[in-house]
Parts: sequence; C-alpha cells; structure tokens
Amino acid sequence: MDFRIERGVVARLVIDRVAKRNALTWAMWEALPGLLAELAADDEVKVLLVTGEGPSFSAGADIRELISGDDPADPMAELRAFNLRAQAALREFPKPTIAVVRGHCIGGGLEIAVNCDFRFAAPDASFGVTPARIGVVYPPAAIKVLLDLVGPATAKYLLFSGELLTADQAELKGLVDRVADDPMAAAEAFADTLVSRSQLTIRSAKESINALLSGQDPDPAAVRRYRETIASGELAEGIDAFTQKRSPEFLWHPR
Repeated sequence: MDFRIERGVVARLVIDRVAKRNALTWAMWEALPGLLAELAADDEVKVLLVTGEGPSFSAGADIRELISGDDPADPMAELRAFNLRAQAALREFPKPTIAVVRGHCIGGGLEIAVNCDFRFAAPDASFGVTPARIGVVYPPAAIKVLLDLVGPATAKYLLFSGELLTADQAELKGLVDRVADDPMAAAEAFADTLVSRSQLTIRSAKESINALLSGQDPDPAAVRRYRETIASGELAEGIDAFTQKRSPEFLWHPR
C-alpha cells in the first residue's frame, strides 16, 4: 500500500516509498480515501499529521504510470479519477490536517500538501508543480485548490514555469504556514494546541470554510452546529472554564 498509519490522538499518515522518493502510484491514490475514512471514523483521532518517510515528502506521481491506462484516447483517465478522489477525501477530512514537509514536495506531493489544512516545512523543503515540464494538462479542480491558497499570480508562476520554490519563498507566498528546523516537533506542538480546543468549534469552522470555498451555503450546517454546542454543553463548559480561570474540559465528539 505504501502508506503507514500511526494511530493516536495526534495520528500520522506516512507516505512510505523511500526508494522512489515517496512517488505516488495509482494504487496509492486509490487507497487513500479508504485510509482517510478509517481515520475519520476513529474517535480517538483529533488531528492528523501527513508526512513522508525519509528525506522527501513526495517527489510526485510515478511518471512511469502516467499514460499506462487502457484507453489510448485518454490513458490518464483512471489515474486522474483516483487522484481527484484522493484529493477531495483529504480536503474534506473532518479533522484538522497538517502536512509536515521535508525535502521534495512536488506534483502529486504538493497536491497532498495543499489539500491539508496547514503546511509545516523544514528549511530544506522545496515546492513545485511541474505539468509544464512534461506536457500534462492540469485538472481545474486541482488548480482551484492551489488558486484558493496562494492566489492567481503564484498559481500561474508554479503551473506555467514548473520552477521550484524554497521553503522560505513558499512561506512568503502563503504556501507554507511555518518553516522550522524540526517541522515535526513544531507540528506536534501545534496539534497539541488544537487538541485542547473545542473539537465542535473546529469541526464547524472547517465545514463552513470548505462550503464557502466550494460555493455552497454554509448557514444550514453552521446553525445545526450552533444548536449542538448549546445542547451538548460545549459552550457552557467553555464559558465556565473562562470565568473560573481554568482549562476547559471539552467532551464533545461527533455522533
């Protein structure tokens, strides 16, 4: 499968194909939605860290498989379908996700990273999307995610040129949230902060942001969550903890 899962309150999904710089195969794209569904259903998991084994996050798609499909008129059809389903599953994962990046984060690797909620990077990380180097027409759904994150100028720069950004450049462009000598330690510390917060608040905020980005109406779900925070006692606990100057004990979990 070439993914490894480490379970816990702060879980890890590790791309584990070190010999190929964690290049992503058809089978890996196909498997990813199922793995994410398992983690989404695990009530213990509050935050998911996504990273690569070894010195690279992911060097992208396995180039040898790009045009190996059965349809000569569209040999990338099946791969494209698997890829877009995997990106959507990661983007819609209901809990916070943090990509922890070392080394290369290119092509399909960048697709995974930008569909996470946050990106923490080592100083040696490099970021790029390289369809123009090999003549691939990039799917609009994948372009939109990049566009929403970094804006049209940087999206065009990356897609037109195929050039790579350093970690510092990526941070300036808004592609990376934090550069740290030990990005995993920084991500774990931030994850601990997220674990201490109201999971209901986080869940509702992520739902609303995803709805707004996709052009859907966020209000019906937000109203349901508002009623839920009253009925579950989540809001009452937060206010009590604040007035009593203590840490809250948020108990909400999805039904």
